[in-house]
Amino acid sequence: MIFVYIVILILLVYILFILPTQWLKIERITYPLDLNLKILQISDLHVERLRISPTKLTTIINNEKPNLICITGDFTKHRESLSKLEKYLRAMTIGHVPIYCVLGNHDYQQKNVMDIIKRLRKYGLHVLRNESVHLDQIELIGIDDFDSGKSNIEKSFQKVNQTKTKVIITHDPNIVLDLNKTYDYLMAGHLHGKQFNLPFLFRIKDAGKLPRMGIYKGLHKNQYGAYYISKGIGQTGINARFLVRSEVTMHYL
Repeated sequence: MIFVYIVILILLVYILFILPTQWLKIERITYPLDLNLKILQISDLHVERLRISPTKLTTIINNEKPNLICITGDFTKHRESLSKLEKYLRAMTIGHVPIYCVLGNHDYQQKNVMDIIKRLRKYGLHVLRNESVHLDQIELIGIDDFDSGKSNIEKSFQKVNQTKTKVIITHDPNIVLDLNKTYDYLMAGHLHGKQFNLPFLFRIKDAGKLPRMGIYKGLHKNQYGAYYISKGIGQTGINARFLVRSEVTMHYL
């Protein structure tokens, strides 16, 4: 009987804490900007703890056929994980979909942040650091990480064509509380949808004012625009999730 109890306990631990990190969800968000634009958002890879395979990402990209891929930060903070990151970069670029990204707080914990930037650029990813780029249908604005003190909102908007639809990518969604410029849509990550879905977690763990207000995942609006917070694909700290599945997000704009 003791053996049976041990097996049941192991199974429960797997189902409750490990399976959510492997059972990837494709979240689908429709927001009416009338662009007929499909953007795949991937956030918080944390490749040192990522249980989703590179092949799985390639399959999703091939099946979903996004017009654009946006990665909203936190590739890895460990230098020794950069070679593993390259496997994911190769997998995401096989389909030749344009990829734009921003850095997260964990990326800035690299001994030299240029090590990770060079690898991203090596595989053709466009790294936006407080800058914008003119695309066919949108102005894509990349605001650097707020949590690391790297954000510069004024610089990010400096060359923006105000007559076009403005889409922002950034890592820490707390920046929306300081962002006093109008935009149409914003994508962020950082908060992992709590990662452990426990009551009052963000009252105990300081992750900024926004999650303390109960805003830590999903689609929201304020007077300046709409913003979406991804639950992320990887984990930080303990390599587990509780009642929060890993996700990538398809945005239909």
